[in-house]
Amino acid sequence: MAEPDVLDEAELFRILPETARQRVRDAAAKRALRRGELLFREGDEPNSLYVVRRGRIAMETRSPDGRESVIAIMEAGDLFGELPLFDGQGRSADARCLESSEVLEIAYDVVREELTADPTLLWGVVAILASRLRSVNAALADAVFLDVTGRTAKRLLEVAGDEDEFQLPITQETLAGLAGASRERVNKAIASFIKLGWISQRGRRYTITNREQLTRRAR
Repeated sequence: MAEPDVLDEAELFRILPETARQRVRDAAAKRALRRGELLFREGDEPNSLYVVRRGRIAMETRSPDGRESVIAIMEAGDLFGELPLFDGQGRSADARCLESSEVLEIAYDVVREELTADPTLLWGVVAILASRLRSVNAALADAVFLDVTGRTAKRLLEVAGDEDEFQLPITQETLAGLAGASRERVNKAIASFIKLGWISQRGRRYTITNREQLTRRAR
């Protein structure tokens, strides 16, 4: 049986009453994954969604010439792979493990049964999808209005959250994918922040020394 707090953190399951959430919890299967393992590929025929119990999963897409872009990093409590539940289409991205991870695998039929049993829950689903759409719109705006340096500043601030000292939980290649740029250009942007005195670095640990300027650069 999965720990209650894992499903409680997942946005789709927070809208379910506890009795329904428990039925989903009982039907969930644990799945251990190795670093670098692909859980599914873009275009695969889907039948399940997933919640991260531990570790990190990168959602990635590829251009026709093979270039990789990281859409999002999924961490403990995050839900992914749910879109085909609603539109019946194939996977929209690759899901690759960034480190040793464990996920809960939940069949679409299990979730669909709970949602159709109480159609008023679908308003909660609509709110979730609207939030996702807003995130997509924000990402498109970043791609149009921010250069690589600005996108790198924004990603670093997102990783740091409210803390001035933080450790990069992903590789620089993955950070570059999130910024939609090459590793070389992202490294150049980070080096410029260090030179300007906005951040300092020791290994994978960073300290934001001028949050105001870094935030301005991210706009």
